[in-house]
Amino acid sequence: MRRRLTLLVAATTCLVLIAFLVPLALLVRQVAEDRAMSRANGVLQTIVPLIGTDAEQLALAVEGQPLPVSVFAPSGEVIGQEAAATPAVALAAAQRESFAVATAAGRELVVPVVSTRGTYVVRTVVPTAELDRGVTRSWLALAGLGLALVVLGLVVADRLARTLVAPIADLSAVSHRLARAELSARAAPAGPPEVREVALALNHLAGRIQDLLREEREQVADLSHRLRTPLTALRLEAESLRDPAEAERVAAAADEIARAVTTVIRQARRRGGERQACDATAVVTDRVAFWAVLAEDTDREVRRELPSGPLPVAIPADELAAALDALLGNVFAHTPDGTAFGVALAPRRGGGAVLIVDDDGPGFPSGALQRGASGSGSTGLGLDIARRAAEASGGALRVEAGPRGGARVRLELTGVNALPAT
Repeated sequence: MRRRLTLLVAATTCLVLIAFLVPLALLVRQVAEDRAMSRANGVLQTIVPLIGTDAEQLALAVEGQPLPVSVFAPSGEVIGQEAAATPAVALAAAQRESFAVATAAGRELVVPVVSTRGTYVVRTVVPTAELDRGVTRSWLALAGLGLALVVLGLVVADRLARTLVAPIADLSAVSHRLARAELSARAAPAGPPEVREVALALNHLAGRIQDLLREEREQVADLSHRLRTPLTALRLEAESLRDPAEAERVAAAADEIARAVTTVIRQARRRGGERQACDATAVVTDRVAFWAVLAEDTDREVRRELPSGPLPVAIPADELAAALDALLGNVFAHTPDGTAFGVALAPRRGGGAVLIVDDDGPGFPSGALQRGASGSGSTGLGLDIARRAAEASGGALRVEAGPRGGARVRLELTGVNALPAT
């Protein structure tokens, strides 16, 4: 935009200068010609009164002029500069009228003088260099003036465009900061009234987003308080069971629900823009061990391909655990008992990790990546949780057919050094 405004001003300035400087340049040339012709005419007028008087005095007057002057007498004698009688001389003698004729050497000026002895013709030639004297210098001065005005116009246009573009660039920067969850970013109202109005509207939008998130966090906190009581009752019921194994299983399930609720509350209360990291190897190993117990109860084979060393990734441990739990939960919920599944974790090129969950089941139904998609066996919600976790770290989620005909989910997570700038 700044460049376009500058080019617009430059084009307008050039058009205005052309409209003024071209006529002015032609006028300068005309003035130079008129000045030279006027000087030549003055020379001839000093000689005209001497026609018909003393021949020696006339010859001295002709020879002392700054221009070559020739006087053609009726007898054919030429006084002064030797020259042949031109058609202009003959025409002036015949018509007894003064006029100027353009020639290759310059401008020929003839003046007839009628005397008792006949018609004399006084002739001189104004050279082309004399006609154009000072014109080139004047044109260069005009060109320099025009160039200076164009440069001045460009500087002024650039300054004005900067005052207009700078507030817009500030609005763009603030909008990008808001997109990165920096909800404290605000735009300084500046520039034209319309731009200031947009800045105020953007600030109002950011404040409204903060209010909505604050209300959401309060609702989540209220939900946690409401769940405390039934979770406590569930633990008490578990402790009252006679079968120790059953009591331990129910208590473990209650603890898992409490952990999930705590994770949701922590995520809701986390300030926008903060980035956390974790060791993907430790998190995946822990969650696979947890689900392996349930897999053993349902006769499922678990294939593990986990690295021995740490793999730091740009995602909080609880979010990675929730994403893996959602994917494994889909496997248990949408495949029959006895279906084997695998979990693989490997380093990602450029830093980070790649988490792959596949199974030997029937595969994904159509629309599996759409949250809330209707139809039995839909896995939209679990995949949406995993997708948001991957995208929050700068990665991505891919769904494809597994090597054994079942479903395969590939979760790409960026490394700690690739965290988005805040």
